[in-house]
Amino acid sequence: MKNIQIYTAEKYNTSEYVEVKSNIYKTHDSFMDQDAFVTTLSFEQEPEYEEGSDSSDISQYPLEDVLDKYYVAVSDFYEDLNDGSSNTCYLELSGESLEDIENLLEIVGKHVYNKEEESDGKTYIKLIIE
Repeated sequence: MKNIQIYTAEKYNTSEYVEVKSNIYKTHDSFMDQDAFVTTLSFEQEPEYEEGSDSSDISQYPLEDVLDKYYVAVSDFYEDLNDGSSNTCYLELSGESLEDIENLLEIVGKHVYNKEEESDGKTYIKLIIE
């Protein structure tokens, strides 16, 4: 994942979302019946790191590792934007706490990918953020 940026979705201009901090919104998650904090990121995948080649095929990794590291989940896939006509992908990510989303935003402008590393004769996959 590269060229990670904040994307301000049109839906954030509705009464369902309240901006609590720059680019972080609070909304009610009806599925979980609790409030959630959300933000939307755009990024490009890198096929040379075994990621998808366009926005219709967002790879599980390193996305899954980012979700785990920052305790967030995908809350909107933006099917109209992720239609495969672009290399840029869009995802709304949500967390139970404001701090989770604040921490997630630390990856904006960084390069995020998985790298194989060996230790004690075993191969591990490590999430790299640089």
